[in-house]
Amino acid sequence: MNIKVIKQREDYSQAMARLSTLMDLDPQPGSDQESELELLALVIEDYERKVVPPPMPDPVDAILFRMDQAGLARKDLIPYIGSASKVSEVLSRKRPLSLAMIRRLHRGLGIPAASLISEEQPPQVSLADEPDLDYTRFPLKEMSERGHFGQVVAGARKLKDYAEGLMGGFLQDLSPAKLQPALLRAPLHQRGARTMNADALLAWRLCVLKKARAVELPHVYERGVVTTQWLRDLAKLSALSEGPKLAREYLANAGIALVVEPHFKGTYLDGAAMLDQGRPIVALTLRHDRLDNFWFALLHELAHVAKHLDEAHPVFTDDLDSPDEEDRKEREADELATHALIPPAAWAKAAVSTSHAVADALALSRQLGIHPAIVAGRVRHETKNFRLLARQVGQGEPGRQLANPGQNQGTR
Repeated sequence: MNIKVIKQREDYSQAMARLSTLMDLDPQPGSDQESELELLALVIEDYERKVVPPPMPDPVDAILFRMDQAGLARKDLIPYIGSASKVSEVLSRKRPLSLAMIRRLHRGLGIPAASLISEEQPPQVSLADEPDLDYTRFPLKEMSERGHFGQVVAGARKLKDYAEGLMGGFLQDLSPAKLQPALLRAPLHQRGARTMNADALLAWRLCVLKKARAVELPHVYERGVVTTQWLRDLAKLSALSEGPKLAREYLANAGIALVVEPHFKGTYLDGAAMLDQGRPIVALTLRHDRLDNFWFALLHELAHVAKHLDEAHPVFTDDLDSPDEEDRKEREADELATHALIPPAAWAKAAVSTSHAVADALALSRQLGIHPAIVAGRVRHETKNFRLLARQVGQGEPGRQLANPGQNQGTR
């Protein structure tokens, strides 16, 4: 015998060929050939254990085995799987197990969790405790339609059944070490008289956070970079045909991520300023996809970054349709944004402030080097007459230009 430890595939192929030859010979008990066959089989088994992954346990087989052990009928699985039809679909492999089903089967029937978790389940899922959040309350349909779960999942009931697994997969790119419940429940400064759906708002914040963490910024943010002059220089980008796109680059070069995530039903959002591990995020919904709204919302959130955003106040959300005259921080953000877009001295002398004429609006925009939409927005806001200068506010441009948030994130 010349049997050695198998170290590579070629050795394995030769050992398997020799094993086949010995088995065909059907050696006599106690012979040298039988000893060689047994020893060769052990060497091959050792190699296979190291390089060939063990077969994944099949969840249905694990359930059927436990049913046979305990003498259970299909109806006995209803408390763990949910209904007779769901039991039938699961056992016929037409419906995958949800994490809630897995948790109940593991706890109630003692089936090992490893036998129930399939490759489709997100990693790092704990079956020991219920999830911290009730994901069934999230706007799952809207999230699915936007592709946040990788593929569209049809049916509200199915979305709720698999909510924990879908959200686990969605959140797995956000390192658990960096995404603690405390971050999600951080103190929230909310502008607006209308009460927002808290679960939809939290889901929106998660979507924003995930998008922002995928953005590579060329510089690290330094507190104090956002000044009135910095904002005025930003506002002048509005005069260019690709102003919103250039604004995203401008913010990126200051270490600020700008992302767009449409609002969810029940949130009434125009934008938010968030702090994530020291990096500011400005998020816009483009709920009103007009240039005047884009530039004011952008500068309003940047005003929060400059004056209010810190570890003690890491999230500001804004419904700009609901003025908050009694909120000091919102008044400060409104004032800084308004003055950066159109300086008070220039507005005091501007003919358009009283005439509301198109020609005067264009004249002021040329004087300040800004888009006419900003002037039109100021007139419409102050007069509360939204029929004025309707053609000047600029429809649809921001949404088109910012449709691909991963591109043009600044120069290196």
